[in-house]
Amino acid sequence: MSIGDTLARARQDAGLSVTQVSQWTRIRDTVIRGIENDDFSRCGGDFYARGHIRSVARLVGADADLLIQEYDAAHEGIRQASAAEISGPAAPLKLPGRRRPNWGAVMALVIGAVIAGVVVHACGSPSHHVNGAAHHKPAPVPVPARDSPARRAVPAATPGQPRRPVLVQLAATEDCWVGVYAPDGTLKWQAYIPAAAARSWVFAHRVSMRIGNPGGIVLTVNGHQMTSLGSQAVTLNLQPGQR
Repeated sequence: MSIGDTLARARQDAGLSVTQVSQWTRIRDTVIRGIENDDFSRCGGDFYARGHIRSVARLVGADADLLIQEYDAAHEGIRQASAAEISGPAAPLKLPGRRRPNWGAVMALVIGAVIAGVVVHACGSPSHHVNGAAHHKPAPVPVPARDSPARRAVPAATPGQPRRPVLVQLAATEDCWVGVYAPDGTLKWQAYIPAAAARSWVFAHRVSMRIGNPGGIVLTVNGHQMTSLGSQAVTLNLQPGQR
C-alpha cells in the first residue's frame, strides 16, 4: 500500500474528511488530496513533504516514522539522478585580476542571509501546522454509527453502587483531539490537545467521548488506566456511577 493510500484509509477509519484534516493541520486541502494520490509536487519540496506527512499521520493515527522512511526510500533515487544531470563537466577556472571589493554586493548577501534565516526559523518545524490548529475552531468530528465497532463501552455501575461523576484524566504523549457528544449524538464540544499537555474533565451526565490518535495518550477514568485503546480513533461511552 502506498503512502497516499495508507493516509487516506487511516483518515476514513478516523471518520474525518479532507476538509477537517486541513482545518486541524492548517495544510491546504489541495495539498492533502495530492498527498493521498501520491502527488507531492504541491508540498514545496522534500522538507515540507515530510512535515505534511508527519502532521497528517499523527492526526489520523498512522505510523508517521514508517511513512517518512518510505518517502525517503522512494525519492532518494530521484534526488541522485537530478544531481548527476545538473553537475556536468567542470569548466576551466579563470582567475580574475585583483580588484576592489564590491561592498554593496556584500551587504546585499548579508541581508539576504538574515531574511533566509528568519524564514527557516518560522517554517522549519514540521509540527508547526498541527500546533497552529489549536487557535482555530475545527469543524465538528462526525459521530460513528451506534453499532460501529469503534465504540468501546466502559463498564457500567454495579447494582446498589452510589452514582458519582466520571473523572477523566488525559496525558498526551503525541498530538490528539477529543470530541464529547450527548446521548443523542449532538456534539457538546471538542478540543485539540498537543503533545506533552494534560487535561481532565468531570461528567455528571452520560456522554460519549471520541478520541483521535488514542495510541498517543495515557487515559485514566475514575483512577483506572484504560488500556488497549488501539491506534485508530475510538469512542468511549461514559456514565456516572461506573467504576
